[in-house]
Amino acid sequence: MSQSGRTQSGRIVFGRMDEVVYGKPADEAIAELVTRDGAQRVFLMVSGTLNRETDEIEKIRRALGHTCVGTFDSMPAHTPRTAVIAAANQARAARADLIVTLGGGSITDAAKAVQLCLANGIDSIEGLDRIKAPAAVTPPTVRQISIPTTLSAGEFSHIAGVTNEATKTKEMFRHPDIVPKAVILDPAVTRHTPMWLFLSTGIRAVDHCVEGVCSNESSPYGDAQALHGLALLARGLPRVKADLSDMDARLDCQLGAWLSMAPLAAGVPMGASHGIGYVLGAVFDIPHGHTSCIMLPAVMRWNRSANAAKQASVAAAMGHPGKDAGDVLDAFIRGLGMPRSLGEVKVGRDSFDRIATQAMGTPWVPRNPRPIAGPAEVKEILELAA
Repeated sequence: MSQSGRTQSGRIVFGRMDEVVYGKPADEAIAELVTRDGAQRVFLMVSGTLNRETDEIEKIRRALGHTCVGTFDSMPAHTPRTAVIAAANQARAARADLIVTLGGGSITDAAKAVQLCLANGIDSIEGLDRIKAPAAVTPPTVRQISIPTTLSAGEFSHIAGVTNEATKTKEMFRHPDIVPKAVILDPAVTRHTPMWLFLSTGIRAVDHCVEGVCSNESSPYGDAQALHGLALLARGLPRVKADLSDMDARLDCQLGAWLSMAPLAAGVPMGASHGIGYVLGAVFDIPHGHTSCIMLPAVMRWNRSANAAKQASVAAAMGHPGKDAGDVLDAFIRGLGMPRSLGEVKVGRDSFDRIATQAMGTPWVPRNPRPIAGPAEVKEILELAA
């Protein structure tokens, strides 16, 4: 019984993912999963770079054999609407009964949106308005298996972020069934990921851990996984930077990224780092990993008065008990060679009003642990990151 006389209460929401396969070659794992699934028409959504410059996609095609009915490899960063519709129309024409992705978060999110397009008859850019959250949608019947090459971990979420090019805003598409039915974590496929992208998306996963633990709506379930995930990432990311061939360290990072999503997947909201990051990505085309590198320490410092005890657990999980979590994160991100200020990505104070106003419309800024009443408070955080 708590001192207030009330016991804890809460609700943990479990997603509809069937399994995670880790540490096994992706081509072997996908062949087994597709055979078990019984899919006959598998549509690939993959990285164009991997398709053109490596044999990773061809290994997947060979593993799938005659069941592979098409490949889409033209998804830009931030998952623009135009590319989502192009992929959906190609998958529809191929009569796909399963989508397999191999690539980063933009491709993973795109395939989740494609699932909804196929189920709801969406074949135009304008049609996406009918299915974006919070609209009621027909559940998908064509599911997804994902093989991630970065650490942003969107494959563990039932939310897809799609950029509306006309308004330069990130829009949410969601349904419990669009979470991939399976995820394959193969450290070998991440060898081709540029180091800046691997490390920065690793900080995106750190951001998931930290904002999940520090949320006013955190849970023991999410905290346990996120804190262990944070420890794996804090250990693994510097090891990968030091030795690109360290597959054990790469797998530690992949497992840490998976665990980082436990709070969000179970219904715990993120905070201002994610919310401001959405705006920086959509408006200024800054990679989401870099938005976390820039914003997370600033948000932690601004929030400290509201959640100092939770921040202490973050510093301890990263191996620095008793230190200020904002300082620990700052030093860790700098040590990886990542950008640490808005100035480094050419975002100046003349844009702060727009960023602050638009950030208030994101799902996360209004649920930041230290209340944010309006754009003025967002601008205080931006000043800390300037």
